[in-house]
Amino acid sequence: MDAVKAALVGIDPGGKPDFADSMAELSLLASSAGSQPVMTMIAKRAKPDPALYMGSGKAPELREQMEANEVELAIFNHALSPVQQRNLERHLKCHVIDRTGLILDIFAQRAKSHVGKTQVQLANVRYQVSRLVKAWSHLERQKGGIGMRGGPGETQMELDRRMLENKAKRLQAELEKLQKQQATQRRSREKGGVFSVSLVGYTNAGKSTLFNALTKAGSYAADQLFATLDTTSRRVYLPVIGNAVISDTVGFIRDLPPNLVKAFASTLEDSIESKLLLHVIDASDPKVEEKIQVVDDILQDIKATQKKLYVFNKIDLITEEKRLELQEKFAELNPIFISTYSNTGI
Repeated sequence: MDAVKAALVGIDPGGKPDFADSMAELSLLASSAGSQPVMTMIAKRAKPDPALYMGSGKAPELREQMEANEVELAIFNHALSPVQQRNLERHLKCHVIDRTGLILDIFAQRAKSHVGKTQVQLANVRYQVSRLVKAWSHLERQKGGIGMRGGPGETQMELDRRMLENKAKRLQAELEKLQKQQATQRRSREKGGVFSVSLVGYTNAGKSTLFNALTKAGSYAADQLFATLDTTSRRVYLPVIGNAVISDTVGFIRDLPPNLVKAFASTLEDSIESKLLLHVIDASDPKVEEKIQVVDDILQDIKATQKKLYVFNKIDLITEEKRLELQEKFAELNPIFISTYSNTGI
């Protein structure tokens, strides 16, 4: 089946140094979700338009270009309000999603474990609740009467909200139960004297490939964002240390909505509880320092303050001069330089 053609849309407020990088990342996210980005439109605005986000002047231009390129999907690199999303869909006559919706779609495709699927469902429900406010005209209708759910005079929006909130409560309870089971497993490993290690890092830095090299696990690894969603753990034997458990976790990304970080707290709990973190870094990334800071900031937010080793991966893609430059710049972190592709430094 052919991939859906997508238009990438960004609003540049000016003065934001990482705007171009954020748009490039949106393209990678769109491709990871299975769509085919065929055009990009940038609108310069000091602040978003409350009705169409990009403004009434730019929206017709976007529609014309989308029709000319036979584009079926518009992906905005920002959080859209329900009103903006509804207005844009009416104006563009196509499906419109924002950055949060796109990431949720990828998460839904990648979740395999019970915990991962439950987390995705919970994040989706919370996102849907936020979409209810003035989202659709049918929500203004009253729903009541014999045999109808909801009390007399209860609006469809109130009914939908109550149903979603009840579903969120059930999913939250199920997730907490699963988290307790994971905590019990971790305590069991600790009692058995098992040393725990977690691989963390920016998405697509090569964590899963390194995980496979260390454990021979054969886990899914691909050159795409969020290739790994569920935490995968494998037991290995290390000289001196003895038995150890290595875990591969979900990759981080800039501008990850806080509610998604919260929804995936149990995935990150392995990072919080591990004795050692391997911070895997793409040495070939031109924005390597910014990516390191994004990961360190999130680790600080989730209170993962234990010992870290900084592992610069993909050194086969850089010159020796560049490697020495990185080694000098990050000398205080005692960095390790490896290539999972050429098996260097493993």
